[in-house]
Amino acid sequence: MRKWLAVAGAALLLPLAGVSGAAASGGDRGHGDSTCGGRGLLFCEDFQSEPLGGASSLKWGVDTKHGMLSVERDGRHGQKVLHVRTEGNGRAFLKVDDFAPPGNSFYGRVRLKVKAFPTAPDWAHYTLIETTGAGPEIVRPLGGQYVPEVGNGVALWGVGADGGPTGDWTNWRESAPSRAGVWQCVEWRMDATDNRITLWFDGVPKPDLTVSTRQHGGNQVDFLFPRFDTVKLGWQLYQGNPTPGSYDVWMDDIALSTQRVGC
Repeated sequence: MRKWLAVAGAALLLPLAGVSGAAASGGDRGHGDSTCGGRGLLFCEDFQSEPLGGASSLKWGVDTKHGMLSVERDGRHGQKVLHVRTEGNGRAFLKVDDFAPPGNSFYGRVRLKVKAFPTAPDWAHYTLIETTGAGPEIVRPLGGQYVPEVGNGVALWGVGADGGPTGDWTNWRESAPSRAGVWQCVEWRMDATDNRITLWFDGVPKPDLTVSTRQHGGNQVDFLFPRFDTVKLGWQLYQGNPTPGSYDVWMDDIALSTQRVGC
């Protein structure tokens, strides 16, 4: 995995359509409110209607290797959540197929908790959200990397891509440490007009993580979105023999929309 540290570019935050101040803040999971009733939704899953046990649905697919998905009760609130578990450098994703956002642009939202991030090997790279389609770039709106050169070594969030002209890169930032053991609400925006990806954590914008056509972490060519048709959410680690040797992620309230959904 090639290491890279980008020069921070100015972030262009897009209009926050349909989000009130209350809805756009807070990483704690809601109680009893429907998360799938908003306008502009292209896909939504809160797992409340799914049976406990092995995860499967007619609404979405599963992509796993040395990993598994299950639906379980969250010990804190008693609501159903998706449990993602992998061994070593395995993967396990919930996969939204036949996805066709208008104008090839969309917002996403997921609540998530990661038990632990890798601490070895150096530069260990992980992905939690991946978007693909017609075109060579594999786009990763949310991933990260264990960076040994920051402090005593730290896992940092970063947007990234692979498989296309820009190469294999992760735009990690010291200002965005990956936090283990806590629920967070992560929102992202894919804007095809400038191939721009922006993120919010618990309603707070993270402009340092923004990438766009000319400002990204790869080769000095334009970064261009594919024509999206698939979104995957879960976990994948790319290096063998990592520490820890297995990974657990919990996800809930997944939404893809033409408008910002909020937290």
